[in-house]
Amino acid sequence: MEFTNTIWSLLPPLIAIVLALITKEVYSSLFVGIFAGGLLYAGFNLTAAMEHIFVDGMIGQLSDSWNVGILIFLVVLGSMVMLMNRAGGSAAFGKWAVTHVKTKAGAQVATIVLGMLIFIDDYFNCLTVGSVMRPVTDKHGISREKLAYLIDATAAPICIIAPISSWAAAVTGFVDGANGLTLFIRAIPYNFYALLTLVMMFTITYMDFDYGSMNLAELNHRAQLKERKKKDAASLTGAEDQPHPPVSEKGKVAHLVFPILSLIVCCVIGMIYTGGFFDGANFIDAFSNSDASVGLVYGSVVALILTIINYLATKVLSFNECMNAIPEGFKSMVPAILVLTFAWTLKSMTDSLGAAEYVGGLVANIADNRGLMSLIPAIVFLVGIFLAFATGTSWGTFGILIPIVVNVFNGDVNNELMIISISACMAGAVCGDHCSPISDTTIMASAGADCDHISHVSTQLPYAFTVAGVSLVSYVASGFIRNWVACLFLGIIIMIGTLFGIKMINNRHK
Repeated sequence: MEFTNTIWSLLPPLIAIVLALITKEVYSSLFVGIFAGGLLYAGFNLTAAMEHIFVDGMIGQLSDSWNVGILIFLVVLGSMVMLMNRAGGSAAFGKWAVTHVKTKAGAQVATIVLGMLIFIDDYFNCLTVGSVMRPVTDKHGISREKLAYLIDATAAPICIIAPISSWAAAVTGFVDGANGLTLFIRAIPYNFYALLTLVMMFTITYMDFDYGSMNLAELNHRAQLKERKKKDAASLTGAEDQPHPPVSEKGKVAHLVFPILSLIVCCVIGMIYTGGFFDGANFIDAFSNSDASVGLVYGSVVALILTIINYLATKVLSFNECMNAIPEGFKSMVPAILVLTFAWTLKSMTDSLGAAEYVGGLVANIADNRGLMSLIPAIVFLVGIFLAFATGTSWGTFGILIPIVVNVFNGDVNNELMIISISACMAGAVCGDHCSPISDTTIMASAGADCDHISHVSTQLPYAFTVAGVSLVSYVASGFIRNWVACLFLGIIIMIGTLFGIKMINNRHK
């Protein structure tokens, strides 16, 4: 136990992340990180390490009710996506989009807006937006890496500024002795990373340029499209999740819209049901007290049943075709489930080594220095990024840092600096989660876009780092100015100016 609550506790996730980025192979990289964590915990006793990895780690994580609920939700969504493809709904939507979404910029804006509208839960957002928008972005030659970025950037960053979301419920649960939802709402204008991510997406779409590894991915994608046209390949229909899947000729746009609307409505009802809405709680309290994992399972299963009934009633698919699509949908989610399982196991290794407590102690020591009080938001933002990046969990970061921030300010809800610091904690956690290859949200974005996971991570990092840098400047300013209007305006100006500068540099090198 000599490695617990020390800097060594951060080694396993760092090993996994570095190996994944170097080798471009996520499964073995995660397992090496897990194995390193087990060895450190067991004092390099191989037998004890294996027991800790598989019994305390993998089996423990797969027997956790929250995690099991998320896996069921994944399987059901995979089945629904396969049903929509088999029914021809995705193909019909792709054809409709050709006549209504006429430009590449329009396809990107449509993806961003849809992501903003589905703010209930980040998992739900990733897979839903991915299944709907893949046909549209494919038609306009947008790479899967770019689609994965747009999905990821409108998942957690949108949920963290939406008062009615599973993320708001999680954050409010970490604030003791105060109205957590009120603090969450007051912190929204100071959540510079989430707000500037939106500015980033709309700006690069309007300016029609990419940079870093994303630009290379876009160029490679265009080259591949040209090769396909030369070979007279079949046009992209959004149904290429499996080799030559049977697609109904009767499919209409309604056969994609109905399942999506059913998912949204049923998942909202499922979440407020778990929060006691039908037992007398009001809507806001029901959402704050909801169990997102269970609620999403309830909602997705009901939506799946309604979708099958709808397809049978409209005779777009037979009963046997519907049933055959369900296990195929399960198979499509196996890679995401495997990565999630390894990521959760790695998280259990870092938890057992006390990584979060170690970083939390460092923050508490910094906060004791009153001379640094005006820099607390910037410091908390950076620590939140590092902790979420290393552990792959933003919610765990909330749980460690928010109580520390509240204690530093003695729960003074009228202290504007405490509000800014809480927002900096949420922003840093989302940024780290956004960058980390072991983050479940990042994994879901890759699955939703049907994109190679490491390709998504490597192309997203330059964009996330750009927004993080501008956000850091905004948090330094907010610690002294303590006015969200001025600081957000400053951040937007720097964000747009930075992107203009990057575009000018790119143009010079062409």
